[in-house]
Amino acid sequence: MTAETILTENSAGAVTPRRGRLRYVAPVVVFIALAAVFAWALNHDPRAIPSTLIGKPVPAFSLPPVKGRSLGLSSTDLNGEVSLVNVFASWCVACREEHPLFLKLKADGVLPIHGLNYKDRPDDAARWLDRFGDPYTRTGADLNGRVAIDWGVYGVPETFVIGKDGRIAHKHIGALTPQAFEQTILPLIRRLRQQ
Repeated sequence: MTAETILTENSAGAVTPRRGRLRYVAPVVVFIALAAVFAWALNHDPRAIPSTLIGKPVPAFSLPPVKGRSLGLSSTDLNGEVSLVNVFASWCVACREEHPLFLKLKADGVLPIHGLNYKDRPDDAARWLDRFGDPYTRTGADLNGRVAIDWGVYGVPETFVIGKDGRIAHKHIGALTPQAFEQTILPLIRRLRQQ
């Protein structure tokens, strides 16, 4: 007999083993628990992952420029004006989706956009910027991904809003869409400029 077996007495007075209800109830409980987890996941925005860096100064770093560019990127470059830092890579499909938005923002002179090129081959990064256009004021080559880790980057693309004081004000995970820019990022930029 197992621990689940319960001894019962039948009508003739003999003791017979009876399987416990646990083996019938356990699958139902597991199913309900899994259904609850899946329901939560369906209603949860994966881009809403909180960042512990919001409100804190950007991590100290200094990156060389992407091949073919003259200006690298460092933490000291992110003081004095509201700006965006976009983490991108030539091998990133979603980066291509958001790239036209950054080109438009540059053409319209909305604000400085800095690029943090993540784990890319130097020739690939240069070729990508030459082919699709370079919206970045400064572009740092994070060849080993260490700076991105310090920024708390989960993957590419990610975009950070940086205040005049060099503090991270917002983190957007995934491709930045015109709608997300207009509804979330642009109002924040306006508020930060007034501070």
